[in-house]
Amino acid sequence: MSVTSDAAVNTGLAPGRFLYALNPLAKIAAVLPAMVLVLVTRGVPAPLALVVLGVIILVVGARLRPSTVIALFVVLPVAVGILTIAFGLWVDPSRIHDHRAVFTIGAFPFTRGALAVGLASALRLAALVVLALIGGLTTQGADMARALVQQLRLPYRISYTAIAAYRFIPRLRDELLLIRRAQRVRGTSGGWGAFAYVRRALAALIPLLASAIRHADRMALAMESRAFGAHASRTERRSMPWRRRDTVFVLVVSLASVAIVVATSALVR
Repeated sequence: MSVTSDAAVNTGLAPGRFLYALNPLAKIAAVLPAMVLVLVTRGVPAPLALVVLGVIILVVGARLRPSTVIALFVVLPVAVGILTIAFGLWVDPSRIHDHRAVFTIGAFPFTRGALAVGLASALRLAALVVLALIGGLTTQGADMARALVQQLRLPYRISYTAIAAYRFIPRLRDELLLIRRAQRVRGTSGGWGAFAYVRRALAALIPLLASAIRHADRMALAMESRAFGAHASRTERRSMPWRRRDTVFVLVVSLASVAIVVATSALVR
C-alpha cells in the first residue's frame, strides 16, 4: 500500500501531504523538545527561528485552509505585536539594561529593553502555538486515542471516554443552532441589547441540557451494549503503527530544533 493510501486509511483525513501519513504520537514527540527549549531560552532569535520552522513544516506537510493561512501569516504577526507591547508594559524597569525610549505613553517611556523582553515573550507563545498546530491540524481525535492505546498502552477506557466527551462539543453546537432556528421560527428570539441576549441564552439552556442528557444516555446504552469496559483490551478496525518514517521525522525535527537553539544562542553571545 502506498504512503498516500496509508494516510487515507490511517487518519481519515485528506491525503497528499506527509504529515497525514505520520503516527499521531510522532508529531507530538517531534515538537516536544522544541517546546521545552523555547521555554528555557532567552532572547528573540531562538523563538523566532522555531516559529519559522513550525510554519515551514505546516506549509510543506499539511493542506492548510485559507482561514488557517490567514491566521498564520496575518493574525499571528498582529497578535505577536499586540502581546509585545502588552508584555513590555509589565516589565520591571530595574531589570532591563537598555533604557533608550522607543516611544512614550504620556509620561511613561517604552524602552528598547522592554521591547526586547516583550517581543521575546510574545514569540515564545507564538512558537508554542505553531508547534502545537503541527499535530493539531493533521490529526483526528480518534486516531490519537488509537495511538495512545496501541503504542503507549493507555487503557482504552480512559482514551475512548475522553474522545466520547470531546465529541459532545460539535453535537451541542449543532443542537444550539437548531434550537435558535426554532426560536426564530416561533418569534421568540427578537429584540436587541444585553437583556434580550440573556433571555435568548436562558431560553436555549433548558432544551440544550435536555438534549445533552438524552445524548449521554444513548451513548451510555450503546457503549454498554457493546461491552465497553468488560475486557482488558479491545480490537481495532484501524491500526496506528509506528513506522520508520515516524522515527526519521522525530529525529530530524528534534535535531533541527536543538541546532537552531544552539546556533541562535551563539549569535546572541
